[in-house]
Amino acid sequence: MARREITLSVDVDAPVETVWRQVTDWEAQGEWMLGTSVRVTRGDGVSVGSELAATTGVGPLGVTDTMEIVGWDPPHRATVRHTGAVVRGSGVFSVLERRGDDGREASTFVWSEQLDLPLGPLGALGWPLVKPAFAWGVQRSLDTFARRCESAR
Repeated sequence: MARREITLSVDVDAPVETVWRQVTDWEAQGEWMLGTSVRVTRGDGVSVGSELAATTGVGPLGVTDTMEIVGWDPPHRATVRHTGAVVRGSGVFSVLERRGDDGREASTFVWSEQLDLPLGPLGALGWPLVKPAFAWGVQRSLDTFARRCESAR
């Protein structure tokens, strides 16, 4: 199985607690994550063992990514294990403390995925074609996310 990693980040002019609260509001992620809706399917969504389902796509063309929270360290890190038929691997949301240019509390939000690509060798060959579009969509979502956090400040 081919495993590939992708890591993207965005600086956010908001405190760690604000960023953490926004990123772990699973059901509201569809408001900033491009073409995606997320729901808690088991547990409380804020502890190890909780399960989530994220559906990404347009109309009938989409894929559901099921996940289990396997690490929970608020307000800095949430780790999930992707358990679906198509999306497998692990993902990490990290919120890092920093100071803004004006000296106020700020954050950097880091989204990292280690994905087990489907379709074996064909998936590995296709990754260089898929990765730029995937990265563009995630980065666009992260930019929207940063603006959302900054307005919730």
